Amino acid sequence: MNIAIILAAGEGTRMKSNIPKVLHKICGKPLLEYVLNTCEKAKIDKNIVIVGNGKDKVIESFRNEEIIFKEQPIYEGAPYGTGFAVMQGIDEVPDDSNVIILYGDTPLITDETISNLISHHNNGNYDGIVLTAILDDSTGYGRIVRNESGEILKIVEQKDANNEELAIKEVNSGMYCFKGKVLKYALNKIDNNNSQNEYYITDVISILNKDGYKVGAFAIDNSIEIYGVNTRVQLAESDYEMRKRINEKLMLEGVTIIDPNSTYIEEDVVIGRDTVIYPGAVLQGHTTIGEECIIRGDTRIINSKIGNCVEIESTLIEESIVGDRCHIGPYAHLRPKSKLGKNIKIGNFVEVKNATLGDNSKAGHLSYVGDADVGCNVNIGCGVVFVNYNGREKFRSHIEDNAFIGSNSNVVAPVHVGEWGYVAAGSTITEDVGKGDLSIARARQVNKAGWVEEKGFNKNK
Repeated sequence: MNIAIILAAGEGTRMKSNIPKVLHKICGKPLLEYVLNTCEKAKIDKNIVIVGNGKDKVIESFRNEEIIFKEQPIYEGAPYGTGFAVMQGIDEVPDDSNVIILYGDTPLITDETISNLISHHNNGNYDGIVLTAILDDSTGYGRIVRNESGEILKIVEQKDANNEELAIKEVNSGMYCFKGKVLKYALNKIDNNNSQNEYYITDVISILNKDGYKVGAFAIDNSIEIYGVNTRVQLAESDYEMRKRINEKLMLEGVTIIDPNSTYIEEDVVIGRDTVIYPGAVLQGHTTIGEECIIRGDTRIINSKIGNCVEIESTLIEESIVGDRCHIGPYAHLRPKSKLGKNIKIGNFVEVKNATLGDNSKAGHLSYVGDADVGCNVNIGCGVVFVNYNGREKFRSHIEDNAFIGSNSNVVAPVHVGEWGYVAAGSTITEDVGKGDLSIARARQVNKAGWVEEKGFNKNK
């Protein structure tokens, strides 16, 4: 059995935030969620998350996940340190398991690295193994101290290191794999006799070495994976790296991203081949975009499904469905529960909300279509408003196939416009329109000849 103990109890004081550090987000997901997802991909059998500061918020955020939460006590004079944190979850660890120590604020670690760490641990029959990296600037990291034979002797935290140790470039990632029984043994022997009076998990390595256990190291190829988040600056850097990964994956799958550095796409977004994404696009949540689409301008799409061959220009789409070959924007807004059929035109400054539009219908500009069922081949003119709210309740209108709603009309719900029904421009429709009927609901025009001259409005003062 492979068990992960994930440390997520830190205060995160350098974040200067009321939000627990592991709940801060990159690419739309909390830091801790990335670590948990990576464990799932690496086939970790059990996740134990150590919580402390802001524990209620962390637990609530992951209440639907299969996680064992263990609290690190917080009180004046309480012991601190990574070793003490790991101790809180040790009762959940069987003797014959592998225990992987991870951190809730290192979201860039990959499942491939975790799997390789476990394999190296098992294949070498190690009692414990350290994930290490070589850094040009090792500031802030514990240093890996080896003997003349290259075996690991100990790990020295930066604040406890001498000048010779500070010059070492090989660093401790803070991630380990131990045999469950061996980890329990070593944790019972660590102490807090150091400059910070803390219990370090790093001391486990020197204890195991001293007592004759087999300790190894596994060097990571890409050191960015061990990058931790302690400040807003590091949060932004991790976000950049995650976006880079996401965009590169999509491009390798056949998506054209004109400028990856100015395109924001979250991890769960799926995009079909030969789709082109222009700079400024923001694609979020569980969004699916089909093949051969074009997304231009400041378009933002959230939790929506977009068909094939769709063109979208500077538009906000939320929790909606768009069929094949639609043209949307610029400056349109599809609010939640909008559903467009195929070959639909939604033009400039058109808003659609909780409405369905059938194939080949169009709303070219400056219209609001809310709480309506619109059939196929319907024309919605400029300035049309579906009046759906009486101040207390909302009502739906039904427009059948081939209807024509003239410009600057108000459709006051609930009304039904039949097939081939025509609404004259400028009408306010409050009653049903029959099949093939023309409805005119406006005051008759009256022209008064000579009125301007009679009033003297055209005379010079």
